[in-house]
Amino acid sequence: MTTMEIILVTLVAAICGMGSVLDERQTHRPLVACTLIGLVLGDLQTGIIVGGTLELVALGWMNVGAAMAPDAALASVIAAILVIKGGQDKGSALAIAIPVAAAGQVLTIFVRTLTIFLQHKADDYAEQANFRGIEFCHFAGLSLQALRVAIPTFFVALVAGTDTVTHALNSIPEVVTRGLQIAGGFIVVVGYAMVINMMRAGALMPFFFLGFVIASFSGYNLVGLGILGTCLAIIYIQLNPRFNQATLPQTSSKRELADDELEGL
Repeated sequence: MTTMEIILVTLVAAICGMGSVLDERQTHRPLVACTLIGLVLGDLQTGIIVGGTLELVALGWMNVGAAMAPDAALASVIAAILVIKGGQDKGSALAIAIPVAAAGQVLTIFVRTLTIFLQHKADDYAEQANFRGIEFCHFAGLSLQALRVAIPTFFVALVAGTDTVTHALNSIPEVVTRGLQIAGGFIVVVGYAMVINMMRAGALMPFFFLGFVIASFSGYNLVGLGILGTCLAIIYIQLNPRFNQATLPQTSSKRELADDELEGL
């Protein structure tokens, strides 16, 4: 990788790390992070494909209470770099991302433990009405989240594409990589189940199973299925009484009462 590519990749990694706690632009999601990495490395198509593959896996990764989810940002950035510049095939992205996400989970816990000091310091600044001190604590914590992803990405970018990395990745037994790919497929199913469970939309379950049937017994691609789903959603909204409250016409008695009131005026 060139010096400019390493700088851009590290910058994107920092943005993705900050996005994992900001949640405003969703830059930590695999589809966004891998797409940005593909853009700066000159292979946008591969970045989108890798991001879409990892997005299905990371769909159910979420922080519940004090339980930290695997780190989607670090896994996405490093997996995209190793696939684009490391010469790995797109199918191995899952095998790369899952252990990296577990390692990123440990880093996340470590960084958030460090930020506890900043939170207490911000409380002290708040008692003193020191707004600059509070802002410094906020930006310091955000910078730690950026460095959490940027530093590992920088070292991976330095060695990506070298014979050492390629040999190390190729030396992983097929039984391990295949097992991780199968496990990733299970995680996709669990992720969808968690999202559906949170939605609690029992009335929409027929459309859910209908989509599986159409996808299994037809030759539609994802674009066709997406258009079909959009059309079904529009039809459902138009026909559902919950979204269309009919305006009842005024009865004759109400009209007569209104006329009497006008005559009284």
